[in-house]
Amino acid sequence: MTTTTSQPITLTIVYDNHPLEARLKIGWGFACLLETGRAKILFDTGGDGPALMRNLAALKIDPGQIESIVLSHNHNDHTGGLEALLAATHQPVVYMPRSFPVEFKARAARRAQVVEVSGPVTVAEHVRTTGEMGAAIIEQSLIIETGQGLIVVTGCAHPGIVEIVRQAKSYGQIYLVLGGFHLKDKSPGEVKAIIAELKQLGVRRVAPCHCTGEEAIQQFKAEFGADFIPVGAGSLIHIKD
Repeated sequence: MTTTTSQPITLTIVYDNHPLEARLKIGWGFACLLETGRAKILFDTGGDGPALMRNLAALKIDPGQIESIVLSHNHNDHTGGLEALLAATHQPVVYMPRSFPVEFKARAARRAQVVEVSGPVTVAEHVRTTGEMGAAIIEQSLIIETGQGLIVVTGCAHPGIVEIVRQAKSYGQIYLVLGGFHLKDKSPGEVKAIIAELKQLGVRRVAPCHCTGEEAIQQFKAEFGADFIPVGAGSLIHIKD
């Protein structure tokens, strides 16, 4: 993967426990829609199907146009909206870690084409997953190529946000890291060290939400300044070259 594409990118946070727009339902979980001009990909499906579908409608997003769904890991706050979404789509491709339960994969296969992910997998042009990472909780993240650099979208970052970014960096420079960083139980000192490592890895901008934790989010805001992007349910991020 190289970072030479000039495609426009739009990222819309469809589901999150941080409110940005009052008209959207919030809940513990995460879902983010990626639109590249060539593809519509939903990364995670939040924790509640009706809330996910209500938010899609409020944002004027037609679920029938979602061609691919990428699930980060087997926790209900990231997969709970899948069945409701599949009922409103037309045989999308669902990319899930191979380690997901057999029963879960079989249910999804009734309404979708299931791709079991172990190593890195290309989802669309200039979009791929990290492949399975971690041990106790296995998770995959999304890597998007843009003219600004790479965007990394994480569900909960259980394998470690630094480890995820380090793996993504093998494909190019990191422009933006967005999603749950799973730092809510870390001390301020631990978060400070993680921020330092991310900066050393060349991360330019950050948009932490979901399970990052309020105190950690404030630390990222203080350390990244103008390169910190506040996000929550309803956030739109446009990347133009």
